[in-house]
Amino acid sequence: MGSLMLSKRMALVAGPLGHLTLPGIALALLYGFDVSLGAFPFVIFGIVLIWFFELKTKLPMEALTAVVFASGVAVAFLFLPMEQAETALVGDISKVGPWETLISVIIVLILLFVIRKIYPKMVLINVSDDLAKSSGMNVEKYNFLYLLLIAVIVALGVKMVGGLLTAALVAIPASAARNLSRNLTQYTSMAILIGAVSSCAGILLFKLTSFPAGPLIIMANSAIFLISIIFRR
Repeated sequence: MGSLMLSKRMALVAGPLGHLTLPGIALALLYGFDVSLGAFPFVIFGIVLIWFFELKTKLPMEALTAVVFASGVAVAFLFLPMEQAETALVGDISKVGPWETLISVIIVLILLFVIRKIYPKMVLINVSDDLAKSSGMNVEKYNFLYLLLIAVIVALGVKMVGGLLTAALVAIPASAARNLSRNLTQYTSMAILIGAVSSCAGILLFKLTSFPAGPLIIMANSAIFLISIIFRR
């Protein structure tokens, strides 16, 4: 139950944060630098605001994320050239070079290590804040770290699927893995495997069809999810 709640929360947060990357993507496209570098400062600024507002208002993180991201979308479309809109919204994997890929892999490995360390604590926080606090856990610190990890994932994801589809990139593999897994270990492994397989399938289809890779990756994810319903455990 805790792992399902955590996945749902991540998906709800990742979607608006993906939209919040749009101003940074727009700047990167205008001035010709890496879109992840452009997206990251805006996402970090967004999560700092969300974390601060959560402390002050006690409103759910998901609601505050939705409030913050709308401003980011509005700002992006004030100066984003329309001819660059498709790249900003659905990504362009053809612009990702070997060095960028290597750096992304290293960052993802670091993220996996950190997530393994904090995952049990985040599950407990999602089950009950009060229980986590009574065990001596600094809930605010772990919530901020959790948001920071999502921000990095979102900033890397915009290379592949743009600012529009990042929620699906996070949510669909986790949902499919939930259908197929019997325990937490299987759930985690399957989510990673499904994400990797669907990304490879989407890139292969991009090479074969020349359609944008971002939507094809999400379609591959969706196909795996539909199959997982048939074999649901």
